[in-house]
Amino acid sequence: MWPMRLHDAPNGKMGEMSQPELVGPPTLIASDVDGTLIDDNNVVPELVRTMINRASAAGATFVIATGRPPRWIAEITDQIDIRPFAVCANGAIVYDTENDTILHSATLGPQVLTKLAELAYEQIPGCGLAVERVGRSAHDAATPPFVATAGYQHAWLNPDHIEMNEADVLSENAVKMLVRQPGMSSDEMARRLTAVVGDIADVTFSTDNGLIELSAPGVSKAHGLATLAELRDLPVDASVAFGDMPNDVEMLRWATRGFAMAHGHPAALAAADEIAPGNNEGGVGQVLSRWF
Repeated sequence: MWPMRLHDAPNGKMGEMSQPELVGPPTLIASDVDGTLIDDNNVVPELVRTMINRASAAGATFVIATGRPPRWIAEITDQIDIRPFAVCANGAIVYDTENDTILHSATLGPQVLTKLAELAYEQIPGCGLAVERVGRSAHDAATPPFVATAGYQHAWLNPDHIEMNEADVLSENAVKMLVRQPGMSSDEMARRLTAVVGDIADVTFSTDNGLIELSAPGVSKAHGLATLAELRDLPVDASVAFGDMPNDVEMLRWATRGFAMAHGHPAALAAADEIAPGNNEGGVGQVLSRWF
């Protein structure tokens, strides 16, 4: 199954023609993880692994671009044969997986976190709050990475947060704040907070189960990729990106050619140049086989 051109996709950029094909293979490949790179069993499909290897052997740089924190990256990189760079926390962290080193981070300060907490409680009654912090590596023992208030209900099956009182949760810089309200859709939560946060934070989400994420203004996966490219002098004029959720939108627009997964959120589908097969069909690998 080949990707659909955007002018064939019902959720594409209405009224726009698709961009011309890349001249030659991409030199930079960025992929979201959940719902994109891995299948629904959290496995990197064989075709995807093969194409990542071929692309890397041909000189392309493969980058993981995810909402996940650095400590959740090893379970993905352990399934592939290379140790790529990773843009984590929706672009707030640039992580060198090979050397287990944080190369860059963009944070929200305590005053901003406190204001965001006030707005979250006001707009989303009954919500719980958590923040993601960053140290010098994925498992920096000096920095508790994920701390939450007593009212926070973890959205994942592997909760690893430390419960603290609200003042302590908001007392240090964080790469993102997570707002959780299982009784409300992420779309609705994002709509409510986006209307009131102004320019002190950006709001996005990567799953529609009552969880939204707030980052420093201007932070996105595109921001993280651009930062990585500058830090490591990577060419970006022949880039492709893959994603499926609103936190991928900026990245899909930033890339020379953006691919939304067929099952993706309408916002991702609208931002993409083409629609790729789904994650359970190894869509990332199917698209990369076009060049490698």
